[in-house]
Amino acid sequence: MPSIFIVEDDENIAKMIEATLSMVGYDCEKCPDGKEAVQRILEGRFDLILLDVMLPGLDGFEILSKIKMKGVPVIFLTALQDVGDKVKGLRSGAEDYIVKPFETVELLARIEVVLRRTGKNRKKLSYLDIEIDLEKHLVTKGGHAVALTPKEFDVLVFFMQNLDIAVTRERLLAAVWGYEFEGESRTVDIHVQQVRRKLGLKGRLVTIPKLGYRLESL
Repeated sequence: MPSIFIVEDDENIAKMIEATLSMVGYDCEKCPDGKEAVQRILEGRFDLILLDVMLPGLDGFEILSKIKMKGVPVIFLTALQDVGDKVKGLRSGAEDYIVKPFETVELLARIEVVLRRTGKNRKKLSYLDIEIDLEKHLVTKGGHAVALTPKEFDVLVFFMQNLDIAVTRERLLAAVWGYEFEGESRTVDIHVQQVRRKLGLKGRLVTIPKLGYRLESL
């Protein structure tokens, strides 16, 4: 099931959300502090972030600006009902905005819509004759298994979830390795080249000079 990160400093609300999501099978982690949340998001692997606006350390808008390159969808949870705050949140890149108090059934419905829209709740991905089973961590091409390293697998999944989008090396590095990675940026290029070679994606997984890469649907 998708992994959801709850960034909420009100312990009662955080526990309520965690209990609700756990009952329907989502994996959850909680964090009450803005600065800690940024670090855990950049180092972790989450499918969706529920993000309060008013937080100690950093507010929700500041957090979103720091983790945007990670490519994880965000739903803001806030007591603020000002239209300006809602517009600011959506313009800054949030997928949705829910005002407290809210019904749990509404929260679950909003989460389901965002996960479906961003493809984070799919257990299988396909592109041409390439199939990915996310639960089994298995990749096949033309019905035959393809051996990928864990990072190569993550790189392929990221591109297939971001089809036709120009992806910078920095964004790919953040999404797959995390900002704490201390190796050379050349690592990204090597892994992309391996994925391209192993899956026969020459002419499909294209290099964008001075920017990064794009997996093209046509």
